Amino acid sequence: MTPTPRAAALLGALAVAALFVPLPLAGLAAVALVAAAAVDARAARRPPQVRRELPSVLARGVPVPLTVHLEAAAAVRVRLRQAVPADMRLEPREGEGGLDARLVPRRRGRHELPRVGTRTIGPLGLAGWHHEPGEPAQVAVFPDLLAARRLALSVRQGRFRDQGISARGPLGLGTEFELVRDYLPDDDIRQVNWRATARLGRPMSNQYRTEQDRDVMLVVDAGRLSAAPLPAPQHDGVRPTVLDACLDALTAVALVADEVGDRCGAVAFDEEVRAAIRPGRAQGAAVVRALFALEPQPVDSDYELAFRRVEGAKRAFVLVLADLLEEAAARPLVEAMPVLARRHAVVVASPADSGLAALAARAPADEGELAQAAVAVEVRAARTRAAALVRGAGAEVVEAPSDRLPRACVAAYLRAKARARL
Repeated sequence: MTPTPRAAALLGALAVAALFVPLPLAGLAAVALVAAAAVDARAARRPPQVRRELPSVLARGVPVPLTVHLEAAAAVRVRLRQAVPADMRLEPREGEGGLDARLVPRRRGRHELPRVGTRTIGPLGLAGWHHEPGEPAQVAVFPDLLAARRLALSVRQGRFRDQGISARGPLGLGTEFELVRDYLPDDDIRQVNWRATARLGRPMSNQYRTEQDRDVMLVVDAGRLSAAPLPAPQHDGVRPTVLDACLDALTAVALVADEVGDRCGAVAFDEEVRAAIRPGRAQGAAVVRALFALEPQPVDSDYELAFRRVEGAKRAFVLVLADLLEEAAARPLVEAMPVLARRHAVVVASPADSGLAALAARAPADEGELAQAAVAVEVRAARTRAAALVRGAGAEVVEAPSDRLPRACVAAYLRAKARARL
């Protein structure tokens, strides 16, 4: 039990009044104040009932509502506060009689949301109690599920477009007729069904579907290079890592694989294999659940060990998610690439450093900016040479800023299906 500012103010006023009124009268008033505070504290002693509403599964950077409902005696006032871990942002954090706030998770993984703290004030406003009712909440913060689901939805509806690649695959090798639908403005003219157009009096297109039941293997490097922060602050100032961007891309490709009927599996590794999921139908969500809490380790990655886990499988689309920093760092990847490239269609995807392009293109105003521009040009050249080594080893390379990497990886996957490379 603690006194309120009102009780402290009244006690101070009595102390001043004792200078002008008889001391016994002042003492009697003080006793009355203490008694009133005790009665007030007794009325506020019972902890309130708290019910917290929050989704158990969150996505990094995606705001979600957090609501706290209180049930307490009508005569008391309750003010509550919800503390959050450093990797989350909550606004507002305090409320009177309840809380209606927005929670933004800023880092992947498993987190614990502390119990709600309450301060119950009695009817007279003289005393209060601090309580922590309820239990902590366990929440799982996944990669950017919202963006991944949007991509999967665009694939399902046949609206995915990226450099001329449609979600269902263009006319040509490796496609199957699916249905006749209304013509869309960006449809290839070869898709027009002229008989249906003449019969219905409006343009109609054939929709084609690429073959299903192909294997998709997602290989994620979780070694020391994946811990590098990306240059542009995102998600309320928390800089995502290379691994964050790679897992966003993995999530998108895994959900799209479910949409197009392929079997999805994954391997996560550093100096050892940390997770291995065999390809299976409708398994994209399971892959994401298995890897969402993956954290980078300060060790060098063993690409050959990881690729051996994929080598023996039947021909598949293999997406390797790693950071192509420079030639020396990419050398283990290049040396291990023949293990995969001789049997599988391999794409190596890396988040591009968007800040480097801006630094290299900016006209320097002083010697400091000139030095920064020179470093940016050299780093970009090193990344270009590393990508060339990977291409020479037999893999396609995809580089895009972190916010566009999921779309670029989905496009590479669908392009491989449309060309019957799987």
